[in-house]
Amino acid sequence: MLLFNNREKKNLIMSALKMSIKKHSYLLKAWVILNNHFHILFKTSQGKLLPLFLAGITGKSVIELNKLDKCAGRKCWYQYWDRCIRGERDFWIRVNYIHYNPVKHSYVTRMEDYTFSSYRFYLKNKGQEWITSCFMEFPIKDFLVEGDEF
Repeated sequence: MLLFNNREKKNLIMSALKMSIKKHSYLLKAWVILNNHFHILFKTSQGKLLPLFLAGITGKSVIELNKLDKCAGRKCWYQYWDRCIRGERDFWIRVNYIHYNPVKHSYVTRMEDYTFSSYRFYLKNKGQEWITSCFMEFPIKDFLVEGDEF
């Protein structure tokens, strides 16, 4: 399994994501890059371009990741799932899920300690009080442990 478990590899994936977002005029809402997968939430009016958008991320990054690992021809991306957001509640639950993912996978104990996530953007622009209320109003119950705080 391919791991992007260092800063250079995660920056590479982030760069490919930014280029694909710009190329397809998608509006990035939330993201996180972990060691073996990533989550992105974006808005688009051109859903039919989703395969091209994802190819812009995966195609570019696989070439560069293989160069870094000196492993030509290796496939890195095996599957993806997409979901349509069904309303405000669904949107914010998914934003919270994305931001909580590094804690869920035990990379960090606090979301703000993980740098490869849009969480810090929300913290800076909305503030801790807003984030706390967002998690209270739109909890991701499947992944919270009694006593977790936001």
